[in-house]
Amino acid sequence: MAQSLMDIQRQIASTKKTGQITQAMQMVSGAKLSQIEKRTTDYQIYSNKIRDIVTHLAASQLLQIQDNNNDSSSSNDLGISLSSLLEQRPVKKSGYLVITSDRGLVGGYNSTILKAMMQMINQDHQSPDEYVMMAIGGVGADFFKARGMNLAYEYRGVSDIPSFNEVREIIQTAVTMYDSGVFDELYVCYNHHVNTLTSAFRAEKMLPITDLDVGEIADQNVEYLVEPSNEAVLDRVLPQYAESLIFGAIMDAKTAEHAASTTAMKSATDNANDLISTLSTQYNRARQAAITTEITEIVGGAAALE
Repeated sequence: MAQSLMDIQRQIASTKKTGQITQAMQMVSGAKLSQIEKRTTDYQIYSNKIRDIVTHLAASQLLQIQDNNNDSSSSNDLGISLSSLLEQRPVKKSGYLVITSDRGLVGGYNSTILKAMMQMINQDHQSPDEYVMMAIGGVGADFFKARGMNLAYEYRGVSDIPSFNEVREIIQTAVTMYDSGVFDELYVCYNHHVNTLTSAFRAEKMLPITDLDVGEIADQNVEYLVEPSNEAVLDRVLPQYAESLIFGAIMDAKTAEHAASTTAMKSATDNANDLISTLSTQYNRARQAAITTEITEIVGGAAALE
C-alpha cells in the first residue's frame, strides 16, 4: 500500500509540472494571438485601400475596352491589354498553396486542413498531372511528401507574427510560378480565424484575380490622375494587390493557429487539473484505507494480548 501511495504522489507531481508547462504555453499563445489580431486589423486598412485603387483602375480599363469593342468602325489603337493576373486562361493545371503549422500542439488545426485538402483533390482531379502543391509549414510539406504528391515549393519557419518582408519570397514565388505558366490558377488553402474557439477551412482563388466588382466603388464619378497610363500603373499595382491577398491569408492562418494553440493548451491544462483532482481523491482514499488497516491491526493486537 505504501508503494501505491508513493506512485500516486509521483503521478500527481508529474501532472502538476505538465499542467504548469501547458498553462505557460497557453499564456504565450494568448499573447501572440492578441498581437497578430491587432496586426491583422491594421493590415486590413491597407488591403482595403489597395483593393479600391485596383478596382478603379481595372474598371477604367474594362470600360475603355468595352467602348472600343462597341465601336466597330474603329480599331483598338489604344494598345490596352489586361495584366496576366486578370486574364483567365484555360486551366490545364491548378496550384494549391497550403498553409499549415511547423509543429503540433495545435489541436485539430493541421488535420482539418489536410483532410479538407485531400477531399478537394480527390473530387476535383483525376490525375496528379492536373495539380501542383505549394506548402507553407512543415506539417503540410511532410504530409504531401509522404504521399508522393507533386510538391513544387515548400517554406518552413514562418514567424509567429510574420512580416511582409519575411514572406515576400513565398508571395513572389507563387506569383512568378503563375505568371510563367507552372499553373493556370492558384488556390490558397488555410484555416480562417473566426474566433478563439472556432476556425473554418477556406480555399480561396487568388489567381487570376476575378473578385473585383465595379459595384463596390462608392463613388463611380471619382477618377484617378495617373502617369504614364492606367495600364502601366495597373500592371505595377496588380502584383501588389495579389501579394496583399496572399499575405492576408498567411496572417489569417497564423491567427487561427495561435487561437488553436491557445485552446489546445487550455484544454490540456484543464485536463491536468482534473487528473490531479482525481489522483488526490484516490490518494486520500488509499491513505485513509492504510490508516484504517493499521488501526485495525493495532486493535487486533491489543485484543490478542488481553
